[in-house]
Amino acid sequence: MTLTIEKLIYGGDGLARLPADERGPGKALFVPFVLEGEKISASIREEKPGFARAQLEDILEPSTQRIQPTCPYYQHCGGCHYQHTSYENQLAIKSAILRESLRRTAKLELQTELTIHPSPPWNYRNRTRLQVRADSTFALGYFKMSSHELLPVEQCPISSSLINRAIGVVWELGRAGQVPSTLREIELFADADDARVQVELYLDPREEKAKRTQAGQALAHRLRDTLPEIANAYVFARSKQSARGTQGQISEEPDWAVKADEFRYRTRTASFRVSGGSFFQVNRHLIDELVILATANRSGELALDLYAGVGLFTTALAASFRHTIAVESSQSSAADLKYNIPANVKAVRSTVDEYLAAKGAKLHPDLVIVDPPRAGLGERVARNLARLSARQITYVSCDPATLARDLVHLTAGGYRVEQVHLLDLFPQTYHIESVVQLVQ
Repeated sequence: MTLTIEKLIYGGDGLARLPADERGPGKALFVPFVLEGEKISASIREEKPGFARAQLEDILEPSTQRIQPTCPYYQHCGGCHYQHTSYENQLAIKSAILRESLRRTAKLELQTELTIHPSPPWNYRNRTRLQVRADSTFALGYFKMSSHELLPVEQCPISSSLINRAIGVVWELGRAGQVPSTLREIELFADADDARVQVELYLDPREEKAKRTQAGQALAHRLRDTLPEIANAYVFARSKQSARGTQGQISEEPDWAVKADEFRYRTRTASFRVSGGSFFQVNRHLIDELVILATANRSGELALDLYAGVGLFTTALAASFRHTIAVESSQSSAADLKYNIPANVKAVRSTVDEYLAAKGAKLHPDLVIVDPPRAGLGERVARNLARLSARQITYVSCDPATLARDLVHLTAGGYRVEQVHLLDLFPQTYHIESVVQLVQ
């Protein structure tokens, strides 16, 4: 069928409409890898009561913004969504989606300019997680688009140079039969200088622990022998995909770890210990800018850092607030947080929901920073946050839909949006990171 794309939506797809019939107006149809205004040929691959999904067959009338993708895996790998358009147009697409989300859900028309902070569009990721198949034929890669089928990948142009070198080493060992058949995932995390890399190995939990640990140890030593830039390696008992906590962390201790060289991530503000399983931002070019936007020109008696991770914002707050309380629920991140913070910070291991419910009535913060997972705050946390009556709230969001939903509760609680920044932490993908400043 022939369709015209109305606009792009959050998630990377383009929106078109099926023809109207006797049952009413045509339902929404979502098509990946298209651009606004394009006339395309597509075939329906999934139909639901309220919408349908289609597969792109041909571009009949391409947009002037369309370019030739450079990655050989694009449109097969599920990682990237916008490589078929210029980086400038990607920013325009994300800006329009963020504005529409705020307008439609939060009924918020921005009274100030949406400030855009671009990133180098390639080799920006300091962390990547790959799937592994090491039984009869070795393969390392990512899931295919909209599936759990493995796509073998030998290089990733959005990951750092050191991570790509590490990917090459894993392929060498895999082809040589030196990767255990029980390895399911591998995560690579490079430091700020792209000089050291930390490895997390996730093995099948069904294997006996002693054998699993021995296999992981052997692979870790082979990796470090081949690539001396590997600082530490961790062996975990289960898939990170199934073991995720509230902010993308695993929820258990590793089976085994080799810590030959303490892994630290240095920013303009501080140096952070980041252990295996702990959360840290992925764009190595915009981390300092993110910290500045969230914390600069703010001071007072008390600041709260909720969903604090290893303390990225906490350490900056400690320099300008007399007291800071940092709340984090993940075991690994909370341990690193406690290690990284200065003396005037109190670290609390708790969910934000439980902490605000128990302590919120006693707190009178000048500033609150929230950096929740993709699911957002949720109604209860948002309402309890509004009841704190902090003079300022900084909301760091990685999902415009949940951001807009949470802003409904915060604005109902007496806050107004003062500034909105779009930080492009995820070039080539549909993900949108934003920093929203709210004041009483």
